Amino acid sequence: MDESSTDHTDTERLNSLKRLAMVVYLCQVLTFAFAGLPLLVGAAINFMKQNEVKGTFLESHFDWQVKTAWMALAGFALSGLTFQFGVGLFILIATLVLMVYRIVVGWNALNSDQPISD
Repeated sequence: MDESSTDHTDTERLNSLKRLAMVVYLCQVLTFAFAGLPLLVGAAINFMKQNEVKGTFLESHFDWQVKTAWMALAGFALSGLTFQFGVGLFILIATLVLMVYRIVVGWNALNSDQPISD
């Protein structure tokens, strides 16, 4: 196999993985309409494909997406546990704002083919 076909294969592989990262961001957006299930689906995609993105700019996106999922799940749980005390709503709002921020920052970096730095 010559070098140009190897480069083409690597580019196709990277583009395929980039589309997966886009799907995960979409899953995170769908969490706003369908509760936690899309968030879990996105995290599962991240975990199943994490070895394939090692050493690429997409690795930072997969890490960012997993951290976003964990933060959101923790925020949702804490919100639910504290709702009766009157602070749960504030925690829920903060969690949703954090999710929007992380999705927008991640999506913009991904579309620019840039890694994310925490």
